[in-house]
Amino acid sequence: MSTLVLYGLKKCSTCIKAMQWLDEHKVGYDFVDYRESPVDPNVLRDWAEQLGGWEKLVNRASMTWRNLPQARKNPGTDAQWLALIAEYPALVRRPVAVDAQGEAGVGFSDKKYTERFR
Repeated sequence: MSTLVLYGLKKCSTCIKAMQWLDEHKVGYDFVDYRESPVDPNVLRDWAEQLGGWEKLVNRASMTWRNLPQARKNPGTDAQWLALIAEYPALVRRPVAVDAQGEAGVGFSDKKYTERFR
């Protein structure tokens, strides 16, 4: 088992780019598609806390978010955020990379991955 776990959606173009970068730089990882294997709510809560809040974990620029009814766009509690993510897993920013120390980071860029994984 690798020390890096990449969470995302297998057909997401950003996740594909991140996996290609990791492969090219020979960084071992395991990939988890969170539609097929939903992330435990305690793990999601931890990610949100590490990243500085649910707003950093959830992609509010996505089509999924934009298509939500207005009443669903203002979750006030962890339970409401978790229910929203359980219903719409694509709301989570992609990919989420979790290293051996449990540190989570979201998104992909060549620069970000070079700084973090090289």
